[in-house]
Amino acid sequence: MAGVGLDSHTGANMEFVSYLDGLKDPATQMSVTGLQQLDALESEQIEAFRSAWPDINFERRRQVMYQLVALTEDNADLNFDAVFFAVMEDGDAAVRSDAVRGLWEYEGHDLIPPLLRLLERDEEAEVREEAALALGRFVLLSALGNLQEHQFQKVEQGLRRTIEDALEVEEVRARALEAIGASSRPWVREAIEAAYGGEEVRLKISALHAMGRSCEPRWLPVLIDELANDDPEIRYEAATALGALADRKAVTHLDPVLQDSDPVVQEAAILALGQIGGSAAKVMLRPLLEDSSPRVKEAATASFAEADFAIDPLSAEYRV
Repeated sequence: MAGVGLDSHTGANMEFVSYLDGLKDPATQMSVTGLQQLDALESEQIEAFRSAWPDINFERRRQVMYQLVALTEDNADLNFDAVFFAVMEDGDAAVRSDAVRGLWEYEGHDLIPPLLRLLERDEEAEVREEAALALGRFVLLSALGNLQEHQFQKVEQGLRRTIEDALEVEEVRARALEAIGASSRPWVREAIEAAYGGEEVRLKISALHAMGRSCEPRWLPVLIDELANDDPEIRYEAATALGALADRKAVTHLDPVLQDSDPVVQEAAILALGQIGGSAAKVMLRPLLEDSSPRVKEAATASFAEADFAIDPLSAEYRV
């Protein structure tokens, strides 16, 4: 019986190596079924993958990564983490970016060092942006008490250096500010205020995003004021941030935005009401359940259900 198990294991590895050989051939068509062979790799398979990967041309590597990221978004049971880790140092920026995106649910602390390396050393801004955004996950874990202080300090230091680096491109600094938003450190509040009051529109938008991640009611008046901004992107971020804050004082202020001329802003306001919840939010959402626009109707239906779920079944509001 032991021999049969060994033979079966060896056969499976040979089949995997054969699949990798097929990946190297641009003429071999990729399939979802084939790519699923990269799911939950064992140590020997990881080594075989690392060995084969450099022999795959860069266009094919891009295609593989794009498809793997899409598969992880569609099927939470698939686990390509080993693959994403293995290609984070790939020579192609698109591959590195997709590797970071593919690890969007990964919360292991071993991801922090490679993300910091990418943030601080990668030559391509698009990769540094993705790394900054991904580090935001660990800022949130720290805020929830699920990350040790010494681990958070490394994340904090990396993001702070990026935010304060005047030579860094604006988009990367903006993403770093968004990422650190969930931290209650005093310097973070100061950074948000500086970005909001500065001249760079992109950083102001990220400041609004960070306000929402902060869960601090102190930002409520600012966000409410920005709902009337002429820039639809700012109105969108303000509405989204109010949803994240989930403060019911914001509900009535979102009412005018439900008829916003920009459909993306309008949808953000609808979704924000669902996140905030409460009877007042439900009253405002109810007319939209029969809206003539399928897009508005769908958003309102999902938001109404979320608002209903947010109500405590034991409260008087549950009967509204």
